[in-house]
Amino acid sequence: MKVYLSGMPELRLGLNDKTMFENSGKTTRGKSVEMEDVKFHQCVRLTRFETDRTISFIPPDGEFELMSYRLGMQIKPLILCESIVETHRGRVEYMIRAKTQFKQRSTANNVEIIVPVPEDVDSPKFKVFAIFLFFCFLSFSSLHIHMYWDIFFINITSYSFSYAPELNAFVWKIKQFQGSKEAIARAHFGLPSIREDIPEKRPPISVKFDIPYFTTSGIQVRYLKIVEKSGYQALPWVRYITKNGEYQIRLSEPLKPGSINLPKI
Repeated sequence: MKVYLSGMPELRLGLNDKTMFENSGKTTRGKSVEMEDVKFHQCVRLTRFETDRTISFIPPDGEFELMSYRLGMQIKPLILCESIVETHRGRVEYMIRAKTQFKQRSTANNVEIIVPVPEDVDSPKFKVFAIFLFFCFLSFSSLHIHMYWDIFFINITSYSFSYAPELNAFVWKIKQFQGSKEAIARAHFGLPSIREDIPEKRPPISVKFDIPYFTTSGIQVRYLKIVEKSGYQALPWVRYITKNGEYQIRLSEPLKPGSINLPKI
């Protein structure tokens, strides 16, 4: 929360809190949210919240975190990343499939997919595709069903790659990633021809993003009031945005050479 108010006015914040609606006997037209493990900034009057679930507070100046909460429900990863890693003598290859699992009307901005690589790689090469259309054809032979897939690819332009040796990773950046879309990236690195036979570490893939006008939990601000008898004039403004937080995905086990033929770059 960002506050730029003169004096020390009291604020009241109303949310679509399921417990508050149940306690008061009120009904709501939209979705209500059941919040668990709620924690408040020290400026919030806890006795008032415990009595009638009203969030009343006199805010400090500037930016601060008003509250945090936990949801007792399972949520799909907003950006799912699947990986295939194939190690050969003298090279290692990666295929990363990124898929947005939120509605098409929303868009993730400034997406960064950070994929760990061995410390001794060199000569990076990258390529990316966006899946545009796919068709499934079925043919019947006796009791067997044969399935054929035709996949068409189109290049996307709002992306970039970089090899970050200080992180032992490569970074795939997508400026805007629309909901219900997916993209596939290919990466190729050289390896020393002679390497020590030491089990390699496999840190997870990290993902960063922000999605404006979107809340994973469905929480909504019903009102934000300034309580001041002297006719205090101010303009409340609410912005919804979802950020990644601690967002990590396990990197798959390296495949044996020849077990799958990844497309060439």
